[in-house]
Amino acid sequence: MAAAAHTNLAATDTHVELVVGDGELGAPGAGPFDRVMATYAVEMVPWAWVEQTRPGGRIVTPWGRLGHVALTVAPDGRSATGWMQGLATFMPARGIGQGRSWEQVRGDEAPEAQGLFGRDLEPLRRDANVLFALRVILPDVRIRTESSQGVTAWVHDGNTSWATIVASEAGRTVAYQGGPRRLATELGEAWHAWETSGAPGLYDYGMTRTPEEQYLWSNDPDTGPRWPTAAPLLGTAKQ
Repeated sequence: MAAAAHTNLAATDTHVELVVGDGELGAPGAGPFDRVMATYAVEMVPWAWVEQTRPGGRIVTPWGRLGHVALTVAPDGRSATGWMQGLATFMPARGIGQGRSWEQVRGDEAPEAQGLFGRDLEPLRRDANVLFALRVILPDVRIRTESSQGVTAWVHDGNTSWATIVASEAGRTVAYQGGPRRLATELGEAWHAWETSGAPGLYDYGMTRTPEEQYLWSNDPDTGPRWPTAAPLLGTAKQ
């Protein structure tokens, strides 16, 4: 791929330096850069990118499984902050996988709990604002939906807990759950917390990266509520 890129750049008489290496390390010894743009998704923005970008410079990258963020490096170079720019789905960073699938987590054991789920599941299919908020509040939870005679949601944490939430045409929505966590319950609580906080939209969220941590916030980077970024889920990387 690098050789093909070099050939194509040379053919257009474009003077671009091509460096092959681990993208998480940026370009050691180079910079400072005005812009850093990534075309693969990271959970944690590598601190090397911030260090190699000049104060006032911009870092644009896909984040996680949904977001697309643009950060501006602070005047002292000790943090980078910016707003979400929309939705994006890109190949994840090497070493970051999805963990076990819903089917693997579910297994063939009978559900350990079941009960009514008091919400319409349709927003999980169509409302990007709801999906993004749940991604922020429950960063390790995966949600997949399908609509046939009613909406069904499959929820899991890539590890040991799962839930199936089924909405029937009769208007009843039932959650079946297994594992140490009650993910349908957590989903309902997170959904309620988002609503009571004013239901911020996708573009009301932002991110801050410091040497010690990374967190998401809504409405205001200094006074708004914050959610720490979960550690990346190690698994089989997509190449």
